[in-house]
Amino acid sequence: MPNLKDLKNRIASVKSTRKITKAMQMVAAAKLRRAQDAAEASRPYTERFNAVMAGLAASVGGSDNAPKLLSGTGSDQVQLLVVMTAERGLCGGFNANIAKLARQRAQKLLAEGKTVKILTVGKKGRDALKRDFGQYFIHHVDLSEIKRIGYADAQGVAKEILSRFDAGDFDVATIFFSRFENVVSQIPTAQQIIPAQFEQEEGVEATLYDYEPGEEEILADLLPRGVATQLFAALLENGASEQGARMSAMDNATRNAGDMIDKLTIEFNRSRQAVITNELIEIISGAEAL
Repeated sequence: MPNLKDLKNRIASVKSTRKITKAMQMVAAAKLRRAQDAAEASRPYTERFNAVMAGLAASVGGSDNAPKLLSGTGSDQVQLLVVMTAERGLCGGFNANIAKLARQRAQKLLAEGKTVKILTVGKKGRDALKRDFGQYFIHHVDLSEIKRIGYADAQGVAKEILSRFDAGDFDVATIFFSRFENVVSQIPTAQQIIPAQFEQEEGVEATLYDYEPGEEEILADLLPRGVATQLFAALLENGASEQGARMSAMDNATRNAGDMIDKLTIEFNRSRQAVITNELIEIISGAEAL
């Protein structure tokens, strides 16, 4: 049984830990509101942009003049997995769930005989996949020095991906991120960005437009922006998901620390009572011996 000094030190240590987790929970709660607003504000633009692109893509169809970003290379042998996670931990299963989804996809592709290349955005995703898939890494994007994600950051990642696609390094690119639902629910998501895939909304008929210049020229200009837009939306979703997961994780840690303090306090009181009882017995035994 631990002595009284050890128990007292453990109680003090857990109390200090509880203060830290409580402070981190409050910081995450403050950041969550801004991150959630940014993610939700980007959704209408992203959805409308994708709707317009879906109409353009449908009108072009299988045309020989269709941009390469839309038609693809005609093969799916070389797959690029863009794994987007956080730069920091202490956010529950947020990073692990994204890495798990990417790991499953990589294992499936390798089992099918495909070539896998991995580009990581965020240190935690790189660390989670480095042991099993380190030989497939081709690039890493470090966002640790960026305090607030902006569209320029997404453009930088998009430029790296597009330059590799133009050089023929891969055939299909898929991004992995976490879509924000609420504080306790973040959904790991895989989304193909090259070749571009656009889904027409159900129940909404496509509107016919006359384009000037032609659809192929417009798509050639908008498709690279579409890649950057999808990456930016994914980064914003990740930001909100990270803060929501961290807030939830730190709340659970604070509660667990409180429960541990209660248990240690009970154990401390029992040990102290046992010590006092032994001392009384010794005093009484000594008095009777006299």
